[in-house]
Amino acid sequence: MNGALIPDDEARISVFDHGLVTGDGVFETIKVVDGVPFALSRHLARLGRSAAGLGLAAPDLDEIREGALAVIQAPGVPALARMRITVTGGIAPLGSERGGSPLTAIVALGEMKPPALACEVTTVPWARNEHGALSGLKTTSYGENVRALAYAADRGGSEAIFANTAGNLCEGTGTNVFVVSDGRLLTPPLSAGCLAGVTRGLVIEWSGATEQDLPLAALAAADEAFLTGTTRDVQPIRSVDGTALPAAPGPVTRKAAEVFAMRSAESPDP
Repeated sequence: MNGALIPDDEARISVFDHGLVTGDGVFETIKVVDGVPFALSRHLARLGRSAAGLGLAAPDLDEIREGALAVIQAPGVPALARMRITVTGGIAPLGSERGGSPLTAIVALGEMKPPALACEVTTVPWARNEHGALSGLKTTSYGENVRALAYAADRGGSEAIFANTAGNLCEGTGTNVFVVSDGRLLTPPLSAGCLAGVTRGLVIEWSGATEQDLPLAALAAADEAFLTGTTRDVQPIRSVDGTALPAAPGPVTRKAAEVFAMRSAESPDP
C-alpha cells in the first residue's frame, strides 16, 4: 500500500479517501497462477488508460508493478490467486471535487476459486450508457454492477448481461460476451460501451472473432455463447434468462477455450 508491504489486517485508508467517498478510482484484477501473474503488462497499461480517462493523475506503473511482484512473492500465496490493484484519487473534501493529495495505490491478493465449467446468465432491465463519461473505463464506481448481479442471482444467474442505450448487446458486470451464429464468432465492438477486456482482446487475437453490433436478442438466439474475463477465462453460457442454449460448450467455444489455455500457458505476459 503506497509503496509499503504490510499485513492485510494493518492496511488502512482514510475515511476522506475519494475512492471511498465518491468511487473516484480505477482498478485491475489479475490472475496469478503458481506465483506468476497473467498479462500483467496489459493490465497495467489499461490501468493507466482508465486513470487518464477518469482524469486522475498518472499512476506510477513501474512502482505498482514492483508492488505487485512484492505481494506475489510474500509467503503463503495460494497456487491460484486473484490480485487486485486499486488506485484512487486520495484524500479529498467530502464532495465530488478532488483534493491535491497524492493518489492512494493498493495491491491486494487473495485466493481465487477455479471457474465453473459453464454458467447461466440473466439480462437486466438497465442499460449501459455507451456515451457516458465512464464508458469503457474500469473504475471503482461499481454500484450498478452490484445491483445487476444481485438481480441476476435472484433469478438463478451467475452473471448479469447489459444492453446499451441502443438496445444492443454490451457486456456483463465483469465479463465480455461472445456469441456464435452460423459458425461465426462475434463480440460487441468497444463502441457499444463494453470494457476492453484483457481476455477479450486475446480471444479476438487468438481465435479470430469479429467485432459487430448485435441486438440483445442475439444472445438467446445464439448457437453457442461464452463469457470472457480474468476470473473465468473462456466460460460457456449454458442458458440465457432460463432458456438453454443448444450447446455449452459448442465446438467453437471449446476451440476458443483450448487455444486460450494453450497460448496463455505458453506466454504469461502476452
